[in-house]
Order: sequence, then C-alpha cells, then structure tokens
Amino acid sequence: MALSILPSRADGFRLHPVAPRLAPMFCFVLLTVSCALASLAFACATPFAAFAVVAAAMLPLRPALLVVTGAWFVNQTIGFGVLHYPIDGSTIAWGFVIGAAALLSTAAASAVLRTLPQGRTPLMLAVTLIAAYAAYEIALLAATPFLGGEGAFTAAVVTRIGLTSAAWLAGLVAACEIVRLVDTFGRRIAMSA
Repeated sequence: MALSILPSRADGFRLHPVAPRLAPMFCFVLLTVSCALASLAFACATPFAAFAVVAAAMLPLRPALLVVTGAWFVNQTIGFGVLHYPIDGSTIAWGFVIGAAALLSTAAASAVLRTLPQGRTPLMLAVTLIAAYAAYEIALLAATPFLGGEGAFTAAVVTRIGLTSAAWLAGLVAACEIVRLVDTFGRRIAMSA
C-alpha cells in the first residue's frame, strides 16, 4: 500500500488541508498560533524555516510572505512584550534581521518547491526545508559582522535549531494532514446525510 498523504495537485502546491479559498487564513492562523507557542517555548529559536516551508507549500509567494511576516510580528510582540527583550538598538536590529531572514527563507522555499517534481511530497518538503534553513542561517550569519553574535553559529547550535525546525515542519504537516482528513470525512458525512 503506497503512502498517499498530501496529494499533489495541478496548482503546484504541496499542502491542501482546506479549500483553496480558505488556505491563506488557515495558514495564517496555523503559523501565528505555532509561532506564539514556539516563541514562548524557544524565544530566539523560533523555527521560521519550517514556517516558511509550510507557507510556501500552501500559498503563492506573496500571501506566503505576508503570512510569515504575521508570524514574525507575533514573535517580536511576544519577545518584547512578554519575554521582555531589552529595548536597545542591537536587539531591535536583530529583530528586523530575523524578519528579513524569514522572508528570504520563504522566497527560497517557494523557489525550490517550484523547481522540484510534484511527487514524493514528504521528501520534497524535507529538501525544501534544507534550502530554506540554509537561506535563513546564511542571512543571519551575514548580519553578525555588524551586530555581533557569532557565538550563536556553532555547529551544535545550528544543528539543534535545524533539528527543531525539522520537528516543527513534521508537526505542521501532520496538523495539515489531520485537518485535511477531518474535512474530507466531514464532507462525506454531509453528502451521505
């Protein structure tokens, strides 16, 4: 029996948990709630590369960028408002760099997903995460000569955050698949009634 989750469709998107007209709102809610949870749990290690892959797999580039911007805004609001990040030039600048890196990661994920074949979606999402995570980390690393923080780029830290992103991606894809299955089951019940 072949694994048939996450069917690919002619529209080029890998994830279809809800009807296409609901996808932007669903993705926004999914990622902002996930970002709030991740921000509270991990503070500076929010898995933006995983969020970028999910947004790019579900939406066209422009809405995906908007959704990831919303998640970044939630992250910054929690950071400064709840976790009491210091309000200084360096911390604020890092916040904007993280936002730019998240957007670059989303653009990279979108580009990779457009070039990969439609089949084997779980494998393609994993490949896309690697590209998105690389874009994200390179963008952050590029800011260290100006903002400091080179010590955060040890192999152990980068690996830990990468594995955290992989776990979040798996969880987000599982959440999308559960919603898709529940929606399909609900439609079948409604049709038989």
